[in-house]
Amino acid sequence: MTIPIPHTTAPLEVVDAKAPPAPDPSAPKGGEGRSPGKLAWRRFKRDRTGMFSAYVVIAFFVVALCAPLIAKLYGKDPYTTYGQNDTSLLDDFGSPVLPNGGISSDFWFGIEPGLGRDVFTFLLYAIRNSLLIAAATTLLVTAIGIAVGITAGYLGGKTDYLVGRVIDILLAFPSTLFFIAFWPVMISILVSPEENTPVWLTVVSLISVMTAFGWASIARLLRGEVLALREREFIEAAKVTGASPTRIIFKELLPNLWTPILIQATLALPAYVTAEAGLAFLGVGLTSPTPDWGVMIQRGSDVYQSDITFMLFPGVTMVIFVIAFNLLGDSVRDALDPKTKR
Repeated sequence: MTIPIPHTTAPLEVVDAKAPPAPDPSAPKGGEGRSPGKLAWRRFKRDRTGMFSAYVVIAFFVVALCAPLIAKLYGKDPYTTYGQNDTSLLDDFGSPVLPNGGISSDFWFGIEPGLGRDVFTFLLYAIRNSLLIAAATTLLVTAIGIAVGITAGYLGGKTDYLVGRVIDILLAFPSTLFFIAFWPVMISILVSPEENTPVWLTVVSLISVMTAFGWASIARLLRGEVLALREREFIEAAKVTGASPTRIIFKELLPNLWTPILIQATLALPAYVTAEAGLAFLGVGLTSPTPDWGVMIQRGSDVYQSDITFMLFPGVTMVIFVIAFNLLGDSVRDALDPKTKR
């Protein structure tokens, strides 16, 4: 006797072609599958000190860019001698009549002793001019340092030896003393003694000299990085496949150098702010009546005994900017290379 076996058919599973694929349990979770740039940005956002410093630095640059608009809304400019036009603002010794440097509803930061210029607008334009010079110098120094450092490291041989010796000389050279000594000679050649030195010539000279002596440090750093990278397997593979030196530099080397480049740039800008202010303080950079951090501090050093307020504003603002940018540079370094974080 044969016992019949019931025949069953399993229902077919309908697969929607438009449905997203099921997650792969072996795929990386969290931020492991994200790009290095996104991971660095996430690390930076978690750094409260870095974020606060970034807000402070952005605020300074916004003030610098909008200085003419702010001054127009404020109703004053940095060149008018309000104290001489209105004798009630200064006493017989040239000091502000009102306490705290003449701070009032009309002059938010007071007035300058002697000439009576508005300190608030003068400071706005001082920030604008100082950051313009420092930012332009940083961009030029970074560009030249990248070009020279990568070229020397990639070519090697005599080119690397020659560039290395030039870098050694520049790093050992007292650039500040050279600029102080060379400045009068250069101005006397370019400008007649009977004429005033144009502001644009002073600015161009400052940027040129600081750039000429500033690119060596970043070039040396990138040269060392390239010397290490050019022996790596992916560079050798690119050469074997017939890639041109230009392609190797821009497609293989540069993407691995952005971290030290960004770190050096963020640390260089505040250094050039203080360098430019120091030169102006010594009288070999921008001079009065051109607004500048160094010009204000130099003038404040002459009148601090009778009016400490005038030196307070440029000194405090410059210290805040330099500290904020240095902290920002440290945070950028830690975000791009978390192994260096202490």
